[in-house]
Amino acid sequence: MRIIIWCLLACTVWLTGCTYTQKITDGQTAFERKQFPLAISLLQKDFRKVKSRVEKGKIAFLIGESWRMMHRDDEAAKWYRTAWDHLYGVEALKQYAFALKRAGQYRQAIEAFKELGIEIGSPYEYRKEISACQIALGWLENQDPSIRVRAAEFNSSAADYAPALWHPNTLVFTSDRAASTGDEVYHWTGRDFSDLFVVSLETGIVEPFGPPINTPKNEGTATFSADGNQMVFVRCANQSKYADGYCRLYYTRRTDNGWTPPLPLPFQKSGVNYGQPAFSADGSWLYFSCNDPEGWGGYDIWRVPHQANGWGAPTLLSRAINTPGNEQFPTVHGDTLYFASDGLIGMGGLDIFRSWRMPDGSWVPARNLLPPINSSSDDFALVVDPHPPTEEGWQHGWFSSNRNGNDDIFYFVRTAAPPLAQEDQAELPDSAYQLWLDLYVLQKIFSDPNDPTSQYLGRKPIPQAILVMHTPNAVDTLHTDTEGYIALPLDWNTEYTFTASAPGFLTNQATFSTYGIARDPTRPIQRFELELVLERIFLNREIVLEDIYYDFDRWEIRDDAKPTLDRLAQQLKLNPNIRIMLASHTDCRGSDRYNLELSQKRAQAAVDYLIAKGVDPDRLIARGFGESQPRVPCICTRCTEEEHQLNRRTTFAIIDAPEN
Repeated sequence: MRIIIWCLLACTVWLTGCTYTQKITDGQTAFERKQFPLAISLLQKDFRKVKSRVEKGKIAFLIGESWRMMHRDDEAAKWYRTAWDHLYGVEALKQYAFALKRAGQYRQAIEAFKELGIEIGSPYEYRKEISACQIALGWLENQDPSIRVRAAEFNSSAADYAPALWHPNTLVFTSDRAASTGDEVYHWTGRDFSDLFVVSLETGIVEPFGPPINTPKNEGTATFSADGNQMVFVRCANQSKYADGYCRLYYTRRTDNGWTPPLPLPFQKSGVNYGQPAFSADGSWLYFSCNDPEGWGGYDIWRVPHQANGWGAPTLLSRAINTPGNEQFPTVHGDTLYFASDGLIGMGGLDIFRSWRMPDGSWVPARNLLPPINSSSDDFALVVDPHPPTEEGWQHGWFSSNRNGNDDIFYFVRTAAPPLAQEDQAELPDSAYQLWLDLYVLQKIFSDPNDPTSQYLGRKPIPQAILVMHTPNAVDTLHTDTEGYIALPLDWNTEYTFTASAPGFLTNQATFSTYGIARDPTRPIQRFELELVLERIFLNREIVLEDIYYDFDRWEIRDDAKPTLDRLAQQLKLNPNIRIMLASHTDCRGSDRYNLELSQKRAQAAVDYLIAKGVDPDRLIARGFGESQPRVPCICTRCTEEEHQLNRRTTFAIIDAPEN
C-alpha cells in the first residue's frame, strides 16, 4: 500500500473505484476491484475447475498478483511459478524471480534470473539482480550483532511510515489509519487518505496532527526545524475525477495562535512531483526528492538553501548519491545524509544508504546500512534520534519497512560504534584515486521484433556502436566492443556528454558528471555505470507517446505532457534526417465528426509545441484519426474505462529516415 501512498508523495496514479454494494461472485472482478483476499479465494476455486492449461496459467498469474499486492511474496512466488509452468509467458517468470528476491530466497532467485535472461535472449538484462542476490547472501552471513531491531508499539493494521522527530520523545509519522481526516476513501488503496499523526514515546498515545495541516486530501512525510517551530510536509490533492494532482511541498510555522496556513514552496515546477522533505541540522538546507526530468533519472535527491528571506534555487546531488533509479526519503543527522534507493546495490526493493559531505563539498559514495536495518523488503525513511538511547547503546532511531507484510515503523539501537576500517585512516597518494565509467549501448527486446507495440521483454547490447565523447576540452570517437560495452577512465570534476549511434537505430545522448564525488580511502577506485538505449528505426509503425493527456474537450498541451514532448524534440534534434507523423486518436464516445476535429486539433497542438522547441516544421505532419483506428477494437458500450484510455492516445511514426 505504501508504495502507492509514498508515490502519493512522488507520482500520479490512475484511480478506479473500489467501493461497491453488489456482491462479487468471481475472482477477476474481485481482483479488478482490489479485494485481494476475496480474489485469492475465488480464483483458487476457478483454478481447480478449469481444464485448459492456458486458462490455469492466466488464473495462477492473477493469484500471484493478489498475493504480491498483499506483500506476501513467498505465496506470490509459488503462483507465479505455477503460471509460468502453465504457459502464461515470460512475465510470469519475471515476477517469479523478483518475488523470490523480495522474499529473501536469494539462491532460488539467482537461478530464476538466469533462466529469465536465457528466455528473453539477453543475460545482460538481469546481471545486476543476480549480483545483488549474491552480495545479499554474504551480508546476511555477516550481520552486525551490535544492532537490534524491533517493531514500534504504536503501529496499527494500516500503513504507518516516515517517522520524523518533532520534540524529545515525540514523533510525527504518516498513516492512513481510520482516524485520518475526511469521510472519503482513497480509491487506489480502498482505505482512508493519509494524514500526519503525533505519538508520545513516553505514553504511546497517538493523535492526529490536526488542522490546518491535516485535510481531506493526502498529507504526509513531515520535517521540522531544530526548534520545532518550522515545518515542511507534502500534500497531494485530487485535481480531476480520475487522477491525483501533483504532490507539493508545503511550508508552515508555529505562532502563538497555532500553525500558519500552509503555502507551497515557491521553487516547485509544474508537472513534477515533490516529496519527502528533510531539514539539515542547522535548518539552512532543505533536502527533498522529486522526479524532475533534469535529474539523473527516476526520483532524485535535491537540496535547496533556506534563509531568513526565503528559499534559493534547488541543486541536484551528485552521482555519488543519485542513480538512474529512484532515490527517496532523505533525512539528515549531523553531517550524515540517509536515504533510500533502488538504484544502488541492495537486498530487495528500497534499501537505506548513508553518505556525508567532505570539506570540499563533495559526497562520499553511498554505503548500504546492511542487515538487520535493511532486508529483502522495502526499507526506507530512517531517522536518528540525537538524544542518547534509554537502554544501553551508542545510537538509536526509527525507520520504515514492509518486512512484516505491511508498512510499519521499526525502532533500532546500535550498542557499539561501528569499527573504523584501516582504509578510513589510510593516507593514499592522489594517483591511487580513480574514477571509471562502465558504459553500455543497448537496444530494446520486443516479443515481436518487428513491432514496437508488442510486449517489451528487456534490453540487449548493440555490438560495435559508435560513441562520441564530449568534454569541455576534447571530442573523442570510440567504439563499444562485441558486448556493447566500453570502460572509460574519467577525470575529477568534469562534465561528459556521450552520443551513441548504430546503423538502423536512432542516435541517442546521455550525460555524466564527476562533480561532487569525493575521494574515498575505503574505495579509492570507484566505478559507475551508464546505459544508453538506442531506439530501433521502425518505418510507419505507431509508437505511443506515454503520459500525453488532454483536458476534456480541450486540445492544449498540459504541463504534465511537456516532458514527453521535450524528449521527443531532443530526439528529433539528434536525428535531423528523420521525418515523423504525429497522430492523435480518441475513444469511441462522441460523434465521428467531433472526434475527428478534436483529434486533429490535439495532433496539431503537439506539432506546434515541437516547432516552438526548434524542430523544423517540414519534418512534422499532424494527423487526427478520431475514433477510426482503435488500439482495442471493443464494442463501444462494452469498453472498459481502461480500454477507452488505451484508445485515447497520441502517437508518432517515422515516415522517412534516410541514412546519414
